[in-house]
Amino acid sequence: MEDHNVFAGAFVDRSGERRKDSDWLAEAMSASATRFVPVWGDRCLVGGDPPGAVLLERTQIDPFIDEQNVIFLGLFRNQPAFAVSINSDLHPPFAELGEFKDLRFLGTVLPPDEANLAAHARAIVLWHGATLYCGKCGSASQPEAGGNIRRCCNPDCDQQIFPRTDPAIIVLVADGDRCLLGRQAGWPEGRYSTIAGFVEPGESLEDAVRREVFEETNIRVGAVRYHSSQPWPFPSALMLGFVAEATTDDINLNDGELEDAQWFTRDQLKSGNVGLPFRISIARRLVDYYLHGD
Repeated sequence: MEDHNVFAGAFVDRSGERRKDSDWLAEAMSASATRFVPVWGDRCLVGGDPPGAVLLERTQIDPFIDEQNVIFLGLFRNQPAFAVSINSDLHPPFAELGEFKDLRFLGTVLPPDEANLAAHARAIVLWHGATLYCGKCGSASQPEAGGNIRRCCNPDCDQQIFPRTDPAIIVLVADGDRCLLGRQAGWPEGRYSTIAGFVEPGESLEDAVRREVFEETNIRVGAVRYHSSQPWPFPSALMLGFVAEATTDDINLNDGELEDAQWFTRDQLKSGNVGLPFRISIARRLVDYYLHGD
């Protein structure tokens, strides 16, 4: 298997020390080698065969740049890279170069480094759009540090606002030669996935695993082992993957979040009669990890 999940991987040198260097940022914005990731609403531009992320030069993106919508992402393939937010009320531009696509689609077709770059750009563009005002005093906020923070415009408040990431656990619960999967009512018929939920305040990751599994399925778990993580910018989650050992087996849908939950053997999952999670998701990687007998 890959050593990282889709959208993950340290492909962008985020160069945090350069975010507050206004002279360096200005020079980078004008450099011929610098590339710009256009984000139209919540979609990124893809084109070519095989598909690839369309990264623009300054002259191409210049009509869409203003003081509020450019974000320094870091160094990508050793060159500066910026995201540019484009209002989705506008007709999608750059039709001659490609098409703006949803990140779930891009995760299935882009090379790993470009998928990581697109996920980074989309997540921080959406964060800016959701953080136009200070949550402390209600005043307008504005970008700083190359777009990697925002600051309240009220001088009496002056609060710094940092991008938000919501931690969520996702867990493959195993009991010998079977594992626990559930499904939500709105999913395609026959699809099942691992148990997941957001971490609550004052809660460790292991405690969140045990609570979520019990709340959703009535199953108690003992040993909990970390597997891997995945940025999931829909809009701002970080999925923290675990494998846990069940200590009970009587299923009950305690909180009503799931339509169904069942135990599945490896043979059942390999039969093709059970719909498995999307291949780009950490949920699928956890299921595959179990199916390979680990």
